[in-house]
Amino acid sequence: MSHAILDLVQQVMSSPWLYVALFALAVLDGFFPIVPAETSVITAAVFAASGETNLALVMVVAALGAFAGDHVSYLIGRLSGGRLRDKKAFVWARGALEERGGLVLVVARYIPGGRTATTLTMGAVHHPLRSFTFFDAIAASSWAVYSGLIGFFGGMAFENDPIKGLLLGLGIAVSVTAVVEIVRWARKRRAIQPSPEVLPADTSV
Repeated sequence: MSHAILDLVQQVMSSPWLYVALFALAVLDGFFPIVPAETSVITAAVFAASGETNLALVMVVAALGAFAGDHVSYLIGRLSGGRLRDKKAFVWARGALEERGGLVLVVARYIPGGRTATTLTMGAVHHPLRSFTFFDAIAASSWAVYSGLIGFFGGMAFENDPIKGLLLGLGIAVSVTAVVEIVRWARKRRAIQPSPEVLPADTSV
């Protein structure tokens, strides 16, 4: 069964339509975040280690797709901002945007659900498009390179067993996401902790 699955995946990886599919998935992931764009990029990069895909092309196509998808999300937010204002994710993204500016778009790329919430919010609050485009170019490029290299090094580590390479790559991606979430949770908890009360000095003799 595993050999049949591997053969099917290898056929997909050797198809010239692979890059079209990667672009489409990255676009859709911008405003429909349940699409497995990152998994697809990592998978394609795993097979780049054995020469079945082109790593540079995988990363370029993924970055362009993510860049386009984020701009679609920005436009959706701009057109429907009034209906987003009470949503929890919108409130979080707006607060982060006020604190960090456009840089939050780069950080949110690695937070589950943060990317879409941030792009929608930036559109809803009419964040300047030029600034959005600048920071999104950095976010999309860094995400594509990160996902591509994780998959490639996973494939290099298990060159004769790409399934293990894929599992290693996905494991690294999940671990990085978990660390980001733990750090974010710890910082948030520290920020809301009340400061200790200062007791008045003892003036008794």
